[in-house]
Amino acid sequence: MKSDRLLSILLLLQTRGRVPARELAARLEVSVRTVYRDVESLSAAGVPVYAERGRHGGIELLAGFRTDVTGLTADESRALFVLAAQGAHAALGLDAAFGSALRKVMAALPAPHRPAAETASRRILVDATRWRGGPQPAVDLEVLRDAVFADRRLRLRYRHSGERQARTYTVDPYGLVAKAGVWYLVADRRAEPRLFRADRVRSARLLDEPVRRRPGVELADAWEGLRRQVEQRPSGLDVTVRVRRERLDMFLRLTAFLPAQVLDDDGESEWATVRLTYGILPETRQLLVFGDQVEVLSPPQVREELARAATSVTELYRRAARRVVSPASGGGPDRSGASAGSPPA
Repeated sequence: MKSDRLLSILLLLQTRGRVPARELAARLEVSVRTVYRDVESLSAAGVPVYAERGRHGGIELLAGFRTDVTGLTADESRALFVLAAQGAHAALGLDAAFGSALRKVMAALPAPHRPAAETASRRILVDATRWRGGPQPAVDLEVLRDAVFADRRLRLRYRHSGERQARTYTVDPYGLVAKAGVWYLVADRRAEPRLFRADRVRSARLLDEPVRRRPGVELADAWEGLRRQVEQRPSGLDVTVRVRRERLDMFLRLTAFLPAQVLDDDGESEWATVRLTYGILPETRQLLVFGDQVEVLSPPQVREELARAATSVTELYRRAARRVVSPASGGGPDRSGASAGSPPA
């Protein structure tokens, strides 16, 4: 374990330059004291590494020092070739570069590990898109990608959900995130974190100005805060329903975006009881898609909301049916003597 940790420190310093001891300790899940002991071990082994204390201090390799040692284990070699979200590289225009990089890594692997890595690439596939997600709208990520890599500001024309007209924003991008097959731009607008769906960007223009990010904030930090805002709903509305046993698994899959708890399910009864938490009352109309397979038990206002929605839908289709079979036609016989709607002879 210590040898793996020493190699990890060496590669981190080689990649990042100066790194604070506390950051190394957090990444390696050890104490700061252990990090300093490991640095002493590296120095004793001839690695030109040194530590500087103080507010802007850290641990650093002597300028110009490089090592070609990969030190990859068999499992690490496999991990590199498990290709998660393969479409992401194509969307960013990096598909060919990614394939080329993997070929180079394969050539650099220790010979005993190459078969395991090659097998992993053929035996493990991760598809990040949802079942029956339908075709995704075409997304042009080129300008967004260029802004992220060049650390430049962006001028966006962006259409929000439920709005017809696009708005104009000047933003400072942190990076791009692909979640469940959907690309998002994480950026600051007027020093406030914002999330933009890439498929709603109507146009994007790279500005000459350098990006102005909040000090010390990285993409992962900004994304985590925005993700929590989306997923952490208000105290909400607790709804208790009963679900037909044979539909329970499907029901839980389709409501997976909600906090849910199965209260009663012995695996044999006709019905199972589930408690869900919705944000606001109108959202509960989603339960109508399950028809008579789901019944709301409480609270009463949700039952009333669904009854109103069902009545409204029923009336909508009744009006449509009356337009199709108008009083003028009356459903009576036409000039040929056949009844309306009956097949021709």
